[in-house]
Amino acid sequence: MIHPSALIDPKARLDEGVSVGPFAVIGPDVEIGAGTRIGPYCQIQGPTRIGRDNVIHGHASLGGEPQDKKHKGEPTRLEIGDRNTIFEFTTFSRGTVDGGGLTRIGSDNWIMAYVHVAHDCLVGSHCILANNATLAGHVVLEDWVILGGFAGIHQFCRIGAHAFIGMGSLVNADVAPFVIVADKYAVPRGINAEGLKRRGFGAERIAAIKRAYRAVFMSGAPLAEAKAQLAEAAEGSEDVARMLAFIEKSERGLLR
Repeated sequence: MIHPSALIDPKARLDEGVSVGPFAVIGPDVEIGAGTRIGPYCQIQGPTRIGRDNVIHGHASLGGEPQDKKHKGEPTRLEIGDRNTIFEFTTFSRGTVDGGGLTRIGSDNWIMAYVHVAHDCLVGSHCILANNATLAGHVVLEDWVILGGFAGIHQFCRIGAHAFIGMGSLVNADVAPFVIVADKYAVPRGINAEGLKRRGFGAERIAAIKRAYRAVFMSGAPLAEAKAQLAEAAEGSEDVARMLAFIEKSERGLLR
């Protein structure tokens, strides 16, 4: 399961069933869970913990030092969950002390070639990041987010659950849950209704989300007034309540 040309530090810990391809390099303080496959020429630096049954394709570079001038070599971490598929030439950085010390990737994500996840990012589960999508530092992706190819997310932005970021879009503010944004400088374009249907959302739930979207993004009302409308609607919809809670926590500002 371990190719003879692979270089594995004695302080790395590989569970049963881990396979490592030719010329891969695995450094100290790296833990890899059972059934995970590491492709050829991958480089994994620690401290990094990778869960079970991940597939990491060739030339991925995971757990490298954060690209932050304030970083002075502190032992910050990268954590990756289970059953992720990570394609070629992806780069995931460890966290920074100022950012909490942790970059975390959840489970069941599909992360395509040349994706960059910078320091202190928190990526949920069931996300799809298409080729060349880039997360700057301190970005949060909630569950079920889709990023189109070449999408770029500015530092400290939050992307709500089930949101869809169009190909080549540049995002410089928070994106509310369920919302599609598109264009070069991203603007809201509706809700991700097709994605919600595929995930089992019924017509009534989707209709409530559409009404919430119209209140916030189409009515022209000030945000405070729109939030008041959402607060009323949230009493009968957990999804609307989730959107309202996301908006209330926005520090960077909401993309409208």
